[in-house]
Amino acid sequence: MEPNNMMLSLKNVTVHYGTAEAISGVIIDVAKGSIVSIIGANGAGKSTILKAISGVVPLTSGEITFMGKKISGMTTDRIIRSGIAHVPEGRKPFPYMSVLANLKLGAFLRKDQAEIDKDLEKMYEHFPRLKERAHQQAGSLSGGEQQMLAIARALMSRPTMLLMDEPSLGLAPLVIQELGHVIKGINEEGITVLLVEQNASLVKFVSDRAYVLEVGKVVLEGKMQELMDNDVVRASFLGG
Repeated sequence: MEPNNMMLSLKNVTVHYGTAEAISGVIIDVAKGSIVSIIGANGAGKSTILKAISGVVPLTSGEITFMGKKISGMTTDRIIRSGIAHVPEGRKPFPYMSVLANLKLGAFLRKDQAEIDKDLEKMYEHFPRLKERAHQQAGSLSGGEQQMLAIARALMSRPTMLLMDEPSLGLAPLVIQELGHVIKGINEEGITVLLVEQNASLVKFVSDRAYVLEVGKVVLEGKMQELMDNDVVRASFLGG
């Protein structure tokens, strides 16, 4: 375990897409059991940070450690095995597969079939609508239902940390409110959450701490309430 109960640490992480620098010298620490948000304008590099953690994009420089071990440079499947699951932006279910098949794909690295079956029932308890629609094609679900499916599919890998990329995107306000309670519930079950999000009310409701990203660089960090008291944050990122 990292010092000071840190589960995840990004140390001077820089990522390029070709010659374009997406993020530069990013330092982020996420304590075990917390919900931390990364906020900022479109194009600031927020999603790139999650992709770097998941091994989807390589680092140009810097290091990422999880539970005290270096994970930067690992393959994505090894990172998943280590306990990190990623809910991507846009939800991305396999639209022509059933809800049940999508959920089972979340456990594709696991061999413990009896425990997988238990976790399926647990997902149905958490998200009753998924049970009702278990044999429907995932593409036929509403946006909110697809988001719940994306979260449940990630949870099927039994992660200790969940990365969530813009989960409120395109959802109605009441669904976003429900999503906030889902995120808090996941955290209360012992899963640490790193959230990329632009919806101010959701960020304020769930987050312990936040990092403000601007043009690929962390420009502010702190407890959520402290950042909410910052005029620049309120005006630029959280709608005044």
